[in-house]
Amino acid sequence: MTSVDATEKSPIEERFTRTSGRVHLTGTQALVRVLVDQRRRDAEAGVRTGGFVSGYRGSPLGGLDHQLWQSGALLQQHGIVFEPGLNEDLAATSVWGSQLTALNPERTVDGVLGLWYGKGPGVDRSMDALKHANAAGTSRWGGVLAIAGDDHGASSSTLAHQSDYDFIAAQIPVLAPASVAEIHRFGLLGYALSRYSGLWVGMTALTEVVEGSASIEVGPELIAVPELGVPDDVHIRWPDPPAQMEARLSGAKRDAVARFAATGAFDTTLFRAAAPRLGIVAPGKASLDVLDALRLLGLSGEDAARMGLGLYKPGLVWPLSEAGLRAFAAGHETLLVIEEKRPVVEDQIARLYYGAANAPRLIGKRDEAGRPLISDCGVLDVAHLAVVLGDRLLATHPDHGGLADRLAALRAAVATRSPAGPPERPPYFCAGCPHNTSTKVPDGSTAMAGIGCHGMASWLPDRQIASMTHMGGEGMHWIGQAPFTEERHRFQNLGDGTYAHSASLNIRAAVAAKASMTFKLLYNDAVAMTGGQPVEGGLTPQQMASQVLAEGVDKVVLVTDDVSRYAARTGLPKAVEVRDRGEMDRVQRELREIRGVTVLLYEQTCATELRRRRKRGEAPRPELRVVIDERVCEGCGDCHVQSGCIAIEPLETPFGRKRQINQSSCNVDTSCLKGFCPSFVTVSGVSAPRKRAAGATPAAGVELAEPVIAVPDAPYNILIPGVGGTGVVTISQILSMAAHVEGRSATTLDMAGLAQKNGAVTCHVRISATGEPMSARIPPQSTDLLLATDIVVAGASSTRTAISPIRTTVVANADIMPTMSFVFDGSAAPDGGDRLRELEGLSAGLYALDAETLAVETFGDGIAKNMILLGFAWQRGLVPLQRRSIERAIEINGAAVAMNLRAFEAGRRFADDPATAEPRAKRPRPLDHDGMLAELRAYQGARWAARFERALQPLGVAERGIGGDGALTAIAARSLFRLMTYKDEYEVARLHSDGRLDRRLASLFDGELRVAYHLAPPLLSRTDPATGRPRKMAFGPWVRPLFSALARMRVLRGTAFDPFGYTAERHEERRLIAEFEATIREVARHLDADRRDAAARILELPQTIKGFGPVKEKSIERYREKARELAAAMDGKMPLEVAHV
Repeated sequence: MTSVDATEKSPIEERFTRTSGRVHLTGTQALVRVLVDQRRRDAEAGVRTGGFVSGYRGSPLGGLDHQLWQSGALLQQHGIVFEPGLNEDLAATSVWGSQLTALNPERTVDGVLGLWYGKGPGVDRSMDALKHANAAGTSRWGGVLAIAGDDHGASSSTLAHQSDYDFIAAQIPVLAPASVAEIHRFGLLGYALSRYSGLWVGMTALTEVVEGSASIEVGPELIAVPELGVPDDVHIRWPDPPAQMEARLSGAKRDAVARFAATGAFDTTLFRAAAPRLGIVAPGKASLDVLDALRLLGLSGEDAARMGLGLYKPGLVWPLSEAGLRAFAAGHETLLVIEEKRPVVEDQIARLYYGAANAPRLIGKRDEAGRPLISDCGVLDVAHLAVVLGDRLLATHPDHGGLADRLAALRAAVATRSPAGPPERPPYFCAGCPHNTSTKVPDGSTAMAGIGCHGMASWLPDRQIASMTHMGGEGMHWIGQAPFTEERHRFQNLGDGTYAHSASLNIRAAVAAKASMTFKLLYNDAVAMTGGQPVEGGLTPQQMASQVLAEGVDKVVLVTDDVSRYAARTGLPKAVEVRDRGEMDRVQRELREIRGVTVLLYEQTCATELRRRRKRGEAPRPELRVVIDERVCEGCGDCHVQSGCIAIEPLETPFGRKRQINQSSCNVDTSCLKGFCPSFVTVSGVSAPRKRAAGATPAAGVELAEPVIAVPDAPYNILIPGVGGTGVVTISQILSMAAHVEGRSATTLDMAGLAQKNGAVTCHVRISATGEPMSARIPPQSTDLLLATDIVVAGASSTRTAISPIRTTVVANADIMPTMSFVFDGSAAPDGGDRLRELEGLSAGLYALDAETLAVETFGDGIAKNMILLGFAWQRGLVPLQRRSIERAIEINGAAVAMNLRAFEAGRRFADDPATAEPRAKRPRPLDHDGMLAELRAYQGARWAARFERALQPLGVAERGIGGDGALTAIAARSLFRLMTYKDEYEVARLHSDGRLDRRLASLFDGELRVAYHLAPPLLSRTDPATGRPRKMAFGPWVRPLFSALARMRVLRGTAFDPFGYTAERHEERRLIAEFEATIREVARHLDADRRDAAARILELPQTIKGFGPVKEKSIERYREKARELAAAMDGKMPLEVAHV
């Protein structure tokens, strides 16, 4: 292990500049390093070259353009031009053009390195360009790498992808790197192959490879390019007749690839038996899966070789090196091909040996009897591979110690796995996301989804999504359906990035087809799904409006969150109406009545991108915060209905479940204020969140004893399940960097993709002292530390599979962030206690702490929770890295360094005194009878409380008469209490003015706070024409004396002098009290043991009445309807008059 020297140059600074030695790279950074190193090699050889990069983003290559932009100065230094493609096929054609530079008499370089990239679907759509470009070829000193981002498991894609067959169809050789190191090595060899053969060279960048990171060795002496002499006449030319191109493709170019491959530059024999029996051929990542499968069986490569196994890893998977394969296969009785997805290598081996005498038996996708063996769906299952290999090893070595037991345990674990169900934490819109509003449609309408963040509307229950299409197909489903249905109109959601990419043509197509539909063009000023990149071309809403009008659409309406931005109408066509987002429903109703194509251009900046800009100082930080006074809140959930915002979370109180706003995740969109509820206040003048003294860490200032840090003799595996956007990946990056500065080998895999949007993220960190080959994904039953930053994701089937009851220790955050379900069902909430007990039962041990609560109390920001958990785990001796290495990695990472260092230290101290971090009760005890009486006296006085007791008395007597325990009376008490404490003007004024809200706000924020109350007073508020509801108004601090006066006037409540008591809502509230009092008497009169359950259901029903104004009115309607159903269902069991319920 190397010592840590904080004065050394940062690994981030040297990842591209260091020319030899050890560097730490992600997969995308390795691709950038390939370009720079190839230019260095060319300069060393005296060849003048440039570089040209173009493509289109998409997971797992969603961050490549970001990395290229961040490396702009370095690229410029090396003459490398990055020109993001408008779409993939145009980008491919541009890269083709870079090779034509060699034919230009006015060229300034000898050749241009080309690099094209695209997600799997981008490869599909670019086949015409790729075929033409590859047939034309590359230049002698140019060369092209085509990088395909393949998502084999469809973790962030609409379809699983395997681009090998696309490349093969274009006759492009295909490389399959297994690691970050091989991305770099194969990239440089790939350029050499491209120059030698005149072909483009494809490289599959799998999610499980390119989205990882590792420390790798670099240096010109480490990668030897085969010495094959001067290439044949295979390079690009013009003119070039098609027949001659085809002849070169299948002749001289293919022969050149065969010669290059025969050198063994890409292929490796990882181990081979002295007496070979079973030879495994596993290309790329599959070879590492095989090694992990052997580890599950307790075997090393050397052990397997002694048992007759060999392992051959082709790196060039098409065309396969015939010489290399034959040399490995010689002497083996059977070849087992293990490859992910459809067979590429296996089919070539079958063709190679077809009809040959003494050919080895070939199995792979099917076994010797023709039964399925290695699946061609999803990703390889390492546990299943272990069973496949174990069966064959046990057949030849039945007496091998321990193998039979390990195989039996694995077989049982695979057989008893629960099938993966729908994700419990699906991706969802970020807090304040514009799509929460823009993707809604009016009642009676349906919409269609496309690619982009707005596509998440597909799984929301209130968005009426009828279908979803691929990128660039938006709207075309309707053209094919419309002639055959009575449905008159459809909405199509369309992001601004997709519009620029290709879908502007779709609007033209819809106009040509005379379709009746509305394109909802969602302009959020960023390609948010892949990381907030700018849209190519930088189109403005004004330009888009002009374009679609020129295409012949019938009407364009621009809807925005700030109409003042368009007050001057600069650049905006006269025909375009500008409307506030509050009129969204009304605008859509108007547009759906128009026969023809219309465009609703919804303009609001991506909330997450706006947050980033605020952090970078590119947008003003809001001094405004939104807070819910939980005592006024009724828990009705209308704030969710109006905003759909995930930052609104449940708050358990003695009065029941209310709502609160997570100030750490809130992006201050303020659409929640549309909820018809007087509990919302806005606070301006906020300078910062307040850190509370209550959260001081234990034994602060006392030097802690350091744990013993063991050096693992096998890969040490840390699995980090969490929620996208909450800093989970940062922990993975810090651990990987800490291992790097210690000189240890580490790999990471950050499984994010769509999950960055509040969905499940799982980070895999594997640390090794030996540098042995290992896949980035942690194998089944192989996790040593489960750092469960979110216990909902920790309970997912994919995570559970990786847990071992023997070796896994869990450090869990007991605080649960709400899932998407809570937005649509206010009663939904994961049970943290059950989940912790389940994790404890699956693992060897568990520590749980309220990490987010501790983070907020200590640092004023819940984002610190992950570092607290890491510090806790480290202090318990569960992280095999030195403390100074982790602290140095935090400094190198550069994000919130001071807070993260303090949070890591806080976690250590909580671990040293675990009692200070024990999870607290999530549900406070409900208000008891005495508490209810005290609240009723404060609400209206002693007589009001006495009425409450009188109403319950008959039921108490009746329940005791049948031997009851008081449970029914308690249910009735809670229901009657809710009805008797209805939140009228007097009560809202009392709760807002008694000083408790002020103290809470002072505990949350620093600054000169100014509070505004958002209300809809019945005598002042007018009806909002867009919603039909009373319009809410903001009242500043001046209203506080009026609140105090109104609170004192509550003695008028319900009397002839009550000015508010004459409204229909107040009449109904008083009627409900009287009716329920009558219901209690009826229940008491007829109560017996057989009717107890029926009585409970009828008595608890008033607890469902929630909300204010129109929300409460609908709640009462549902209550009465349910009461009638219960009365009908209980006929003969509880003879009640319907009017009484």
